[in-house]
Amino acid sequence: MIESWPVQFFKEIYILTDASNSIKRGYAYVSLAAILWAVSGTASKYLFNNGLSPFQVVQLRTTIAFVGLLLWLSFRHPSLMRISPRDSIYFLLLGIFGIGAAQFFYLFAISKINVAAAILLHYTGPVFVTLYSVVFARYKLRPATVISILGTLTGCYLVVGAYNIDLLGVNQAGIIGGLLAAVAFATYSLLSEYGMRKYNPWTVLFYGLLFAALIWNILHFPLEAFFHTYSPVTWWWIFFIGVLGTILPFGFYFEGINLIRSTHASITATLEPITAGIVSFLFLKETMGPLQILGGILVIASIILLQFKQDRDENAPGVIRSQKKGKSGERLVH
Repeated sequence: MIESWPVQFFKEIYILTDASNSIKRGYAYVSLAAILWAVSGTASKYLFNNGLSPFQVVQLRTTIAFVGLLLWLSFRHPSLMRISPRDSIYFLLLGIFGIGAAQFFYLFAISKINVAAAILLHYTGPVFVTLYSVVFARYKLRPATVISILGTLTGCYLVVGAYNIDLLGVNQAGIIGGLLAAVAFATYSLLSEYGMRKYNPWTVLFYGLLFAALIWNILHFPLEAFFHTYSPVTWWWIFFIGVLGTILPFGFYFEGINLIRSTHASITATLEPITAGIVSFLFLKETMGPLQILGGILVIASIILLQFKQDRDENAPGVIRSQKKGKSGERLVH
């Protein structure tokens, strides 16, 4: 059985979430992704405060993540780097309009508007995922899924304190950036699910990062962000964002989609602002008001409801790929 190093590293955590149940394991993967993304968001704010632009941060992030994953797969799992040339267009779309666009527009929104407003706009993404799944993919919504979407949106609204934001006074470019980040989030969620019907989640991530890194070394002068002089602390946070803020969370998120599909995975990812609030409370001594605490409880309750009486989805990418491969095929990376 092929096991990538992140899977090995967190193996004990997955056992605690009942490794015999692929659905619970899928939710555990996405929850870990949300936690890492939340910490990465705080690190990004530090870099912005030290003079880096969104263009520089996204170039650093995608390039480091791609090179890091390239080195690991080359030495440990070169078989995961093999794809059919005719699928190159698919990976190009995933990398440019999905992963690459999502990272830039989210960082751009944070640089232009209140962070709380950017987070709220970004997490309208699950709505776009669900709408597409219902209208085009004939996905049958359970009542619990609808309630969970409404619950997580309301919870995020409360957690980020959006009720204190004067939306009429917010920078319009920032609002557009936040909404485009949500669309891009939905895009890579849906496209990755499609690709994982044929390829391992880490193969999909590797080639998505390849094209994301390429586009941000074309749109922004190649490797320009690497030529500046940074302090050791700044370099630490740059590499943190590239590895623990990109490779691992995207890998975990894709593993989650592999098991529970993009609709449920995108809703579960709304744990990110909850985690960010907890991190700020513990390490930045920021307080959380009663409404913010209520919002966090609402998001967590909505995600628990999402899992209630959920059976294994036969259309999950991991199931489809396993059925295609049969006994002679690739065993799933779990």
